[in-house]
Amino acid sequence: MRRLENRVAVVTGGARGLGKEICLTFAREGADIVIGDVIDMEDAVKEIRGLGRKAIGVKTDVTKKEQVENLINTAVENFKRVDILMNDAGISRHVHLMAMADKDWDAVFAVNLRGIFLCTQAAAAQMIKQKGGRIINMASASVDSTVSPAFPAYQTSKAGVVQFTKAAARELGPHGITVNAIGPAMVETDMSHVDKTPEEVAKQLEAVKKSVPLGRICAAQDVANLALFFASDEASFITGQFVRVDGGRG
Repeated sequence: MRRLENRVAVVTGGARGLGKEICLTFAREGADIVIGDVIDMEDAVKEIRGLGRKAIGVKTDVTKKEQVENLINTAVENFKRVDILMNDAGISRHVHLMAMADKDWDAVFAVNLRGIFLCTQAAAAQMIKQKGGRIINMASASVDSTVSPAFPAYQTSKAGVVQFTKAAARELGPHGITVNAIGPAMVETDMSHVDKTPEEVAKQLEAVKKSVPLGRICAAQDVANLALFFASDEASFITGQFVRVDGGRG
């Protein structure tokens, strides 16, 4: 039997990049998928359905409480339950501390931290009724390092995600809900190109590759594999953990 047979997963930021790879991985393992995103989700939904699973897309700005509640309510209305929440939606700003505008700092925290809080709160309310569930948060391998001086808001918000994960795991554990966080190293996705030229991206990727003991860049599937493990029964006694997917870079 597939590891997520007939389970229902809500994935924010699932229309592209890491989120889409996670959606497809969950679907291959038997899950039906509800994507919450601010961009067009049609292609991702079609690919999931092509794997033989049900999928719907719900326009969702994770910083808006009413939209988050609609996302979870839509999942329940269509599939009767929510077994997995994958909090993948996130943004970054490639700006040094002294040049960063207030609005950029606030925007990063609104999506990366407030969004996870709102989605976790809404999904957990349903999971408590079900007496169980899996919540997986996307953090970053950079939470306790300074791999780049130009991501102060991103790195700080992701450090907050790790601490939030630990707090939520302790509170939700008695209800049979596990909460864990993933810390990927740099993966080449749309986000890695934000505010940077192609030459800057190539230079950064090469520098990262040289610093990784395993000698390669983190792939989206590497991250999706860990998300699958956390979502599965194999991780039923693992909660409150932050696990890096960084090839030993540390």
